[in-house]
Amino acid sequence: MGARAAITAETESRGRGRAPAMVCGIGAVTAYGWGRDHLWDGLASGESAVVASSGWESTLGHDVAYMGRIPEIEHVDPRSRFARAMEVAVDEALDDARVRGWKAGRTVGLIHAIVLGEVDAWREFYMERERQLTKREYLQLMPSTILSTQMQRHGFHGPAMSVTAMCASGNAAMLTAKMWLDGGVVDDVVVVATDVSGTTDNIRHFVDLGVLYVDRPPFEACRPFQTDSLGFLLGEASVAFVVSRQPEPAYLKVLGGAMTHDAFHVVSIDPEYTDIRRCFELALADAGTDPGEVKYLNAHGPGTAQCDAAESAMLDEMFEDAEGIFSVKPLTGHCQAASSAVEIAAACMAFESGTIAAPRQVTSGHPRLVSGPTPRKPGIMLKSSIGMGGHNAVIVLDDV
Repeated sequence: MGARAAITAETESRGRGRAPAMVCGIGAVTAYGWGRDHLWDGLASGESAVVASSGWESTLGHDVAYMGRIPEIEHVDPRSRFARAMEVAVDEALDDARVRGWKAGRTVGLIHAIVLGEVDAWREFYMERERQLTKREYLQLMPSTILSTQMQRHGFHGPAMSVTAMCASGNAAMLTAKMWLDGGVVDDVVVVATDVSGTTDNIRHFVDLGVLYVDRPPFEACRPFQTDSLGFLLGEASVAFVVSRQPEPAYLKVLGGAMTHDAFHVVSIDPEYTDIRRCFELALADAGTDPGEVKYLNAHGPGTAQCDAAESAMLDEMFEDAEGIFSVKPLTGHCQAASSAVEIAAACMAFESGTIAAPRQVTSGHPRLVSGPTPRKPGIMLKSSIGMGGHNAVIVLDDV
């Protein structure tokens, strides 16, 4: 059996007709500020949250660097930015869902998408505290503690776990939530993705890898699906969703999705795109959606040559009738583990307001690149993610 025939057989074997998962509430902490409205207002403005800061000479060799870090606020909470951001995002998502009419079912689960986790706290443990912490402080380093704390605060007793798939982690968490709902494991799921890893150590090494650019303004460095794009921008975020079967308050519905893996290289994409293509095909099959129904590709779009070429190829090969492709990374920065969650939130904004908050085009690019705020035409939106190490994930979004 040839590769194409094998993929066709695999998609035909997928079950169809499962009920969609509804996104009923959103909470967000991003470089735009602490709260969902800051994110939506920032996206609508077309101005990037990646801004200049000084004092980087000793680390990066130049004083000014452009970054999308979560802004500091006055607080008395001794916990890390990571823990505070996650808690604020979860609380806001739950409050938003309740205001919109959602009521928690008997079993509520929690899924946390992460990659590096408590970066600030681990750095302090090794480099500042000489590995000397109180028992309480040490427990804050464990990934289970932040999950347990949230479950206790809200009285939830469903399953709770972390997932990690590099830059595809947010999509992976959303797909896991839908599987829990499909399997009857839970009545509702809180999905949250958090990445607060903009430390000097991580910044320097991503710059050395040749993919992160901090030495020039955002629209000079990151131009997804346009000529002369260099790579991605640094972003931080924690974004949470309430995911349920309850339809009334929903922003949008998740019809289905899929994940695959290139099994090719720890950094580079398989140039044949075999498993990226398979991921798109399986996602459509899982959702019971025809390629002709797809209107938009809400892309991973980091502005790197490999990723942008791969997603452009998928658009051109599979979705000839789609309206267009866009990526919000020039606005929010690349938020690593939280990147696809930020982009799902941007999709919710588009479905709720009727406007896609795409960044403006600044040079020649793909003929179907969505440029600037654009009225959204009804129809399917795919959210794709391509994570370092070969992680591919696609989810299928639709109107309620």
